[in-house]
Amino acid sequence: MDYTNYTREQLIETITELKMLNKQLLLEKEQEAKLDFAWTGNLGHWYFNIKTGTVVFNPLKVEVLGYTMEDLPEKVSYRFFTDKLHPDDYENTMNAMRRNMDGTADVYECEYRLQAKDGSWKWLYDRGKVTQRDANGNPEFAAGIVFDITDQKEKEIQLQSENRILEERSTKDALTGIHNRRAIMEELEKRINQSLNYGSPLCIGLLDIDHFKAINDTKGHVVGDQILQKVAQIISTGIRGLDGVGRYGGEEFLIIFPNTRQEGARLVCERIRTNIEEFDFGDGLQLTVSGGVAEYRIGQSLTEFIDQADTKLYEAKTSGRNRIKIT
Repeated sequence: MDYTNYTREQLIETITELKMLNKQLLLEKEQEAKLDFAWTGNLGHWYFNIKTGTVVFNPLKVEVLGYTMEDLPEKVSYRFFTDKLHPDDYENTMNAMRRNMDGTADVYECEYRLQAKDGSWKWLYDRGKVTQRDANGNPEFAAGIVFDITDQKEKEIQLQSENRILEERSTKDALTGIHNRRAIMEELEKRINQSLNYGSPLCIGLLDIDHFKAINDTKGHVVGDQILQKVAQIISTGIRGLDGVGRYGGEEFLIIFPNTRQEGARLVCERIRTNIEEFDFGDGLQLTVSGGVAEYRIGQSLTEFIDQADTKLYEAKTSGRNRIKIT
């Protein structure tokens, strides 16, 4: 590097930087604390002169972002990197650095995304610490090591997405898209525990499509499946966000009404019954449902609670169908 045209102040600043960097390298050698890891994606060390704001680093750190050293200014400031932080990662990354600088954290450690030259995002894992402070404890110099973890992160994100899909498939009824029997029973058990803990009311409703077997026999199973999907949709749109609904059996649906007394649950089920009765299913089809509503009683088991609603559903069926019975 040609220092011929440097001013006295620039030369002093350069010498100071080199002395601090040399001190750090000697310290690492003496302590055998090179922060050297044989991990995949190792982009090498970085050294941050906090007083001048300049950073010295392995060229791999910028090459992974699509830059060459010729693309960079003679002195690279730490803002060259922080300005490229993903907005969602900025505060966490800067806070991690601040905590280490003010001494509240022993090391600076975080994962973040930096924007590459082509606009894409690269995931990096960064670890370092303040290694030199002045007589007043103010940070002067920091050192660390950085890794490219883009491949690992992308695999992790893909795995999380696949797990979410699998979880949905394990809890949703494949035909109707609402909870399957296992999932709605688990939710009911959770709601019973909440009712016991907080003393809040809890109701359920069992709805069953009237004469559904006859529809399957005369119209076929394809039409039967379409009806189940539409009925599930009508029920779902007729309940609150905190309520739950699941396919309890073939053409039977279980609705959970947390924080609801029996009369409130009955009114909702009546409205759903009317909506189904008035819905145009096409091909001249008119459908009705029958239902039973029960309110949880302290000491009941889950099975006893459902049996209570099922008994009322049976009464609705035997007394003419297309009606809701309560206990």
